[in-house]
Amino acid sequence: MSIAVVLSRAACGVEAPEVAVEVHLANGLPGFSIVGLPETEVKESRDRVRAALVNANFEFPARRITVNLAPADLPKEGGRFDLPIAIGILAASGQLEVRNLSDYEFAGELALTGDLRPIRGVMAMLLQTRAVDRTLILPRANLAEATLVRDVRALGAEHLLEVTAHLLGQNRLVADSAVADGEATAGAAPDLRDVRAQHRAKRALEIAAAGAHSVLFIGPPGSGKTMLASRLTGILPPMTETEALESAAVLSTSHAGFNVAHWRRRPFRAPHHTASGVALVGGGGVPRPGEISLAHHGVLFLDELPEFNRHVLEVLREPLESGTITISRAARSQEFPARFQLVAAMNPCPCGWHGDAGGRCRCTPDQVRNYRARISGPLLDRIDLHVEVPAVEHAELLAPQRPDGASSSTIRSRVIQARERQLARAPVPNARLRAAELDAHCGLENGIRELLERAMRQMGLSARAAHRIIKVARTIADLAGAATIESAHVLEAMQYRVLDRKTVGGM
Repeated sequence: MSIAVVLSRAACGVEAPEVAVEVHLANGLPGFSIVGLPETEVKESRDRVRAALVNANFEFPARRITVNLAPADLPKEGGRFDLPIAIGILAASGQLEVRNLSDYEFAGELALTGDLRPIRGVMAMLLQTRAVDRTLILPRANLAEATLVRDVRALGAEHLLEVTAHLLGQNRLVADSAVADGEATAGAAPDLRDVRAQHRAKRALEIAAAGAHSVLFIGPPGSGKTMLASRLTGILPPMTETEALESAAVLSTSHAGFNVAHWRRRPFRAPHHTASGVALVGGGGVPRPGEISLAHHGVLFLDELPEFNRHVLEVLREPLESGTITISRAARSQEFPARFQLVAAMNPCPCGWHGDAGGRCRCTPDQVRNYRARISGPLLDRIDLHVEVPAVEHAELLAPQRPDGASSSTIRSRVIQARERQLARAPVPNARLRAAELDAHCGLENGIRELLERAMRQMGLSARAAHRIIKVARTIADLAGAATIESAHVLEAMQYRVLDRKTVGGM
């Protein structure tokens, strides 16, 4: 009897738990079985591994082969176990004698010819392998992701024969010594100066970027709401290495995978309003991250917000506060990161022309009220800024194209300075300050406190909405370089609660 143990890793959300691939060869009728809760893709590796070994001029043992993927209660999916199973069969049958096999981890899908094909979820594997100080051997197509992780030992191969030659010391695989650094600039967001007029909305966008606040744009069709939202990533502060790695680890688990060219570029996700709750927050039989997790440390843009199913929107309430989402199933639960910045857009009424000077709107007050009621009060409470985006005057729209206002790079420099002031005061941006931290970092003088109290009574603000006004005022003060919150900062912050004011005035 012969047995070999090869180490690999499973894909479990954004984590990569260790899996021991135990290969046992016994006498008896030839057979090949895989146990350890394998999904269909893993079971099919029997045929891929057999063909790959034969086409690579190895002998496929005519014995009873049992492959155990331990731990047995962890689901295994994908083709990542093809390579470790093949190495385990070669080691158990004596065709590959390697003494230091425990120093390596293997992952890769095998073609029938023995070529290695790329897999998903490599970034999480790299981070876990670095923590245990092992060398990860993976398909060469995935090796570019290894250049993003410092102090990781990763080797890439294009064929099974290259892996075996390396293990036998005949032809060593060479790691890519270049480590990506700096900030990605290719495909950067378009410039904010391209947006005509809308100076108030641009100011709100700058405040949102500085304090990591969520924002809702309300305006008629063609007023520039989508243009504004698509330019937010261009004025956000650069990603730290930790943020970039966390974002890449989530994106690498998606079907599209992580594009190395997008390293340190904040993700911008814009799901259609027909998206389901599972598509937005994640889920499935084997839980996978949804759009809010794929937007981790980036922007989630929800256009036509009232057109989303109300149940779908309500699932955003918890992750907006906690920055995580937990997907629970009968057998297990999985937690995904979801620290995203929400940007939403909506029309003021079903036809989109409510308040138009030309009188184009024919919606009744009840229709307008019902349309806006599709967004619940608790969700609106969690959106920091409600900003009106009026239609652009025809003369200004048709004027010769020229830069309008400050460029994205200029605004970004102001945002970075304001964010640095916040992080020097607290470990998180202003939008993420907890209620208990407001007194310490956002104290109000008596006169300003009385001003806010009057506004709360007149506008019918909830405690959460008042706290968000204070946080926005603190961000406005940081942009101005002020040490304390002044009345002008609070007054400007209250102007960005349009829907609260309309609720009092009655449409």
